[in-house]
Formats: sequence, C-alpha cells, structure tokens
Amino acid sequence: MTANVGPIDRALRALIGLALLVLAFGGFVPALAAGAPKWIAVIAGVVLLATAGMRFCPLYRIFGIRTCQR
Repeated sequence: MTANVGPIDRALRALIGLALLVLAFGGFVPALAAGAPKWIAVIAGVVLLATAGMRFCPLYRIFGIRTCQR
C-alpha cells in the first residue's frame, strides 16, 4: 500500500472522524443518540481515522486520486 493521502487531506480526515465519534458518543445531537444514524456515524468516523492513520484510501486508489506529493 503506497501512500495516497496528503497531509492536509489526512488532517481533515482525522478532524472529521474525531468529530463524528464525539457527536455519536457524546449525546450532543439527538439524531445521533441511538439507532442506525449513530452507528453510521461511528463507522464513518472509524474509517476516516483509519485512512488518516494509514495514509491510504482504497477509493482514491480505485479512482486514481493522489493528494500526496510522492
């Protein structure tokens, strides 16, 4: 797996992923308090954090997108 996620993309993914997890588990948004929306937010947050941590996005590879310089 070669890196295809750049530093700005990586930071945005990490911030959005953390925000989704905080909203899902914090109980700040009633729509994300329980049920399917909560778990969709959790899964999306974990995926965003994982792709930020690995610096690799499978969808970017499929579509030929690279946001990193190398």
